[in-house]
Amino acid sequence: LNWLLVCRTFIRGMAPKCQSPLLPQPKKPRLASALKPADSSASPSLQKGEKEQQEAIEHIDEVQNEIDRLNEQASEEILKVEQKYNKLRQPFFQKRSELIAKIPNFWVKTFVNHPQVFALLGEEGEEALQYLTRVEVTEFEDIKSGYRIDFYFDENPYFENKVLSKEFHLNESGDPSSKSTEIKWKSGKDLMKRSSQTQNKASKKRQHEEPESFFTWFTDHSDAGADELGEVIKDDIWPNPLQYYLVPDMDDEEGEGEDDDEEEEEGLEDIDEEEDEDEGEEDEDDDEREEGEEDEGEDD
Repeated sequence: LNWLLVCRTFIRGMAPKCQSPLLPQPKKPRLASALKPADSSASPSLQKGEKEQQEAIEHIDEVQNEIDRLNEQASEEILKVEQKYNKLRQPFFQKRSELIAKIPNFWVKTFVNHPQVFALLGEEGEEALQYLTRVEVTEFEDIKSGYRIDFYFDENPYFENKVLSKEFHLNESGDPSSKSTEIKWKSGKDLMKRSSQTQNKASKKRQHEEPESFFTWFTDHSDAGADELGEVIKDDIWPNPLQYYLVPDMDDEEGEGEDDDEEEEEGLEDIDEEEDEDEGEEDEDDDEREEGEEDEGEDD
């Protein structure tokens, strides 16, 4: 009996060491997540620290929700203010358009003086925009859903349209889109046409690049969300076109620079001539002194 008790005690003491490798082994305990309750087996100080962190994170989330709510409220209030002042600005925009109509080629000069627009024009595009008489940008009443740009033209040799419009829309899901007036080109005056050879050479280069002309931009609706030119016209040119109309012509600046250079060169030449004259007078004085010394020697 004693022998059996000894064997049983020995077997119980060895049992944990003799577990089969095929049985699932117990997993090591992991650190409690900041959002999970503290492990009851952890020390009291560790439990208290984790609990405080969890409570802090929960409070931060509550505060952040309040901040988000205020941001949404601010956006709504800002939108209402913008809608209000959009209506107040309309009479002034109308008055400005009437005054601009008295200045020939105001809009084409404004566009030419803007670097991003000028890069799209080219000679033919610039020639067509000589007939542009008015530009109007209209934000939709709720503002957030989009805007429209209207280009008004006089009778011209390129197309039949009196008004060309391009609209930009943002639907409720946030997806942008655009559409524009179909341009009715006159016979042989389609500025968007290119020779087949030029198109084949440029087709690969045009991928993922800016539109190659003003009118290709106008008819392009492939990526309305990345339409930088529309945003430039709406947010940069339209609020104050006069600042670009008054930009000095590059030719005038170059001419002024050349005149300044010529004046500087003339000034330098005058200085050189004066120095040469001074040197000549000094040489004459030296010659006179030498002659005077020679005469004194002969007298002696």
